[in-house]
Amino acid sequence: MLAVIVVMGAVFVLIYGEARSDDVGPVDAIVVLGAAQFNGTPSAVFRARLDTAFELYEQGAAPTIVVTGGRMAGDRFTEAESGRDYLVSLGVPSESILMEHLSNDTAESMRRVGDLLDGRGNSSVLLVSDGFHLFRSKLLAEDNGLSAQTNDADTSPIRQGSSTEFRYVVREVFAVSAYYLGID
Repeated sequence: MLAVIVVMGAVFVLIYGEARSDDVGPVDAIVVLGAAQFNGTPSAVFRARLDTAFELYEQGAAPTIVVTGGRMAGDRFTEAESGRDYLVSLGVPSESILMEHLSNDTAESMRRVGDLLDGRGNSSVLLVSDGFHLFRSKLLAEDNGLSAQTNDADTSPIRQGSSTEFRYVVREVFAVSAYYLGID
């Protein structure tokens, strides 16, 4: 039991450390992990991720942005579509945006992004998400053949050091543990 507690504590520390990541490239593509959208409008969490990706794109971190996320039951738009439209409204040329619009979870997103970028001869990515989500996203990206850096969307409503962030980090500890144990 003590070993389980120690391992889970170590995973917590790794997740928390990656949550403060501030990599800036250069890479082949910036990958924005999807989040909720409402009738084509990105949620505040998703918008923060997209704004971070836009800033990194403007700084020259990568020539391409990949937006991810499928359609939930009842949605008219995918997360990727709403992300693409938002980035285009900020001035990103549509030809600089790739969509992975079929996935419904992070593992599937990373598999599909890996395939999408491999087909283009690309392998290095800068993952943009909320901090708590970056460790597992990076793990999954690397397991799908990508060389990954991470950058926290620090303007997200899920604030660093908040009780909400703590709950998400705890949830990620279990998700990472399940991944290592082969439980999907």
